[in-house]
Amino acid sequence: MRKFAALGLLTYLVSSVAIAQSHPEIPKRPQALRELDGHWIMSGDVMGKPVTYRMTAGPTLQGAFTEMHMNDVQRPSQYEARVLIGYDPKADRLIVHWIDSFGAAYSIPHGSGSIDGNTLRFTFAYPSGPFRDTLAFHPGSKTWTLVIEASKADGSWQHFARYDIRREPAKPAGPSGKPH
Repeated sequence: MRKFAALGLLTYLVSSVAIAQSHPEIPKRPQALRELDGHWIMSGDVMGKPVTYRMTAGPTLQGAFTEMHMNDVQRPSQYEARVLIGYDPKADRLIVHWIDSFGAAYSIPHGSGSIDGNTLRFTFAYPSGPFRDTLAFHPGSKTWTLVIEASKADGSWQHFARYDIRREPAKPAGPSGKPH
C-alpha cells in the first residue's frame, strides 16, 4: 500500500512540475494595481445613499490578481464584496471578477477593461445593461476614487455609486509597542 501511495505522490509531483514549467511566468502586477495594496476607508454613496466600507487590497493567487475585499462598517454588515483584478499584458487588458453578498446571479459575467496610466476602467455586461467602473489613483494625495455608472436605454450613463478612497489611519501603538 505504501508503494502505491509513494508512486502516486511521485506522479503528482512530476506532473505538477511539468505543468508549472509549461505555464509562462506570472506577469508582474502593473504599478497602478500595486498602488491599491493596503488598508483603506471607502466613503461615498450608492444611488444617493451614504455608505462607508473598510477595504483591504493586495496580491493574491501567487500575484496573478489583486484582491480588493470591501466590507460595510455597519454592524451587522449590510454589504461585502471581493473583487479580483488581473492584468493580461499580451492582450493589454484587465479581467475583473466582482463577487459580493448579493449572490451568484450578480457575479456573472466577469468584467474587462484597461489601464490608462493611473486609471483602471472596466465594464460588466449585465443582462439588464452594462455597468462601467472607473478606479482612478491620485498620486499627489495617494488617494483613489471609484465611480460606477449604469447604462440607460438611450445609451447614456447615469450615476450609480461614487467613493473617495483614502488610507486607513495607522492605529497607535500600545504599551508593548504593537498597534492595538
